[in-house]
Amino acid sequence: MPENTTPDSALHPADNIAYPDPAARRRGGTEKIAPHVIVLFGATGDLAQRKLLPGLAYLSVSDLTPDIEVVGTSLEDMTTEQFREFAKTAIDKYGTHKLSAEQWAEFSQRLHYVPSSAGPQALADVVHKAEFDLGPKARLLHYLSVPPKAASAVLTMLKDAGLVENSRVVMEKPFGTDLASAIALNDEVHETFDESQIFRIDHFLGKEAALNILAFRFANGLFEPIWNRNFIDHVQIDIPESLGLDQRASFYEPTGAYRDMVVTHLFQVLAFVAMEPPTALEPKSISEEKNKVFRSMEVIRPHEVVRGQYQGYRSEKGVARDSDTETFIALRVRIDNWRWAGIPFYLRTGKKMAEGMRIISIAFKEAPKSMFPAGSGVDAMGPDHLTFDLADEAKISLSFYGKRPGPGMKLDKLSMQFSTSETDAADDVLEAYERLIMDAMRGDHTLFTSAEGIESLWQVSQPLLDNPPPVKPYPQGTWGPNAVHQLIAPHAWRLPFERVWRTKP
Repeated sequence: MPENTTPDSALHPADNIAYPDPAARRRGGTEKIAPHVIVLFGATGDLAQRKLLPGLAYLSVSDLTPDIEVVGTSLEDMTTEQFREFAKTAIDKYGTHKLSAEQWAEFSQRLHYVPSSAGPQALADVVHKAEFDLGPKARLLHYLSVPPKAASAVLTMLKDAGLVENSRVVMEKPFGTDLASAIALNDEVHETFDESQIFRIDHFLGKEAALNILAFRFANGLFEPIWNRNFIDHVQIDIPESLGLDQRASFYEPTGAYRDMVVTHLFQVLAFVAMEPPTALEPKSISEEKNKVFRSMEVIRPHEVVRGQYQGYRSEKGVARDSDTETFIALRVRIDNWRWAGIPFYLRTGKKMAEGMRIISIAFKEAPKSMFPAGSGVDAMGPDHLTFDLADEAKISLSFYGKRPGPGMKLDKLSMQFSTSETDAADDVLEAYERLIMDAMRGDHTLFTSAEGIESLWQVSQPLLDNPPPVKPYPQGTWGPNAVHQLIAPHAWRLPFERVWRTKP
């Protein structure tokens, strides 16, 4: 038998057996990111202006990543200098992390532009020059910030330009519009890229609060034992938006709230809430547990769905006057597995609603018998809730009954709250796109959706897509059609809150 060369520190003290270094299995580990050329398709679009260019600028000047070169390409016919001015305006207007003059001067020299009309060879020339500048270890990351219908043309350009090898590709949602189109798109992408090269992005999962769900569930022995049908009554995932179309009618009209938000965002968040513990905090294990949730979901029943359309939508520019597109949707989701059998998940999202919020609310079952006298306040304010706020400033709240100070037995609903703004690391919070771009450069699929996962979601969605209930009008600035209350009865929606989040003094 060959001599065991494993360091003593990696040996179990009791049996002297060598085990893998746990650090090697941790997400991200100590793996270094190679220098990257990031080819940004749709570089002059709304997403690029608001999120991608500011995020890339911050990553480039931070210590989080090695050298980055950005090659933008789009339909607009502009020069590299004009693109740099375009990027500076976007970063100044939308960037969370502001750049100094010196930082901008450094980043601007890493920005290049090739109009798509110049053709594949022109793009390849600029990319190869950027690769040469970064050195022999440089990798390629293609970010397709384009509508789904334009993805095919981009894939063709990448093949014609010879830019597929040693590269990865990030694809924006929605990934298909139904099961057939998702399968067709997956097949088309797989003709060019292997599944290991593909990163289907959902920026909700890049938020600090979404990752906190994993930490909260699986790092705390207090909550994992009660995270099941025996103790949880129901779950709400509520993502109302106060904004309207924001000049996106051409995208939104054929898409609607279900395809835009539920399949691509809310179902992904649901998977984090409902998944079984992964064997390790690494991409393959987490992806498999998410896919198990999707496979366990029962088909969406149209009679358990409320579709709505805000009043005035049909008067918006680019919207058909007889449009049946939903700007609001609420639904009941059932997961047919051992942990969640019989427990409903209620999902709601919409445009032009009363507030813009992003919450997950876990409602615990109430005590089986109350010993408290009538008028004590018990049962007056609903069950105990654990609430996650998915806003950029992650917050968690646990509500419970407690005795009101003074004589007698009067109970009030109290809460314990946590916010990342209260920690010493508050300034380290990354924007969702910044985190996800870093993960894609690293090759980490943990927060991305697989081909199997997206096809499973379209499969359970098909009955609703085939027979959608009619849209119900709702006034702008409200919480949706009144039918949402019948959908969730005998429960009640957590939003609007009767309380406010505690703020840091």
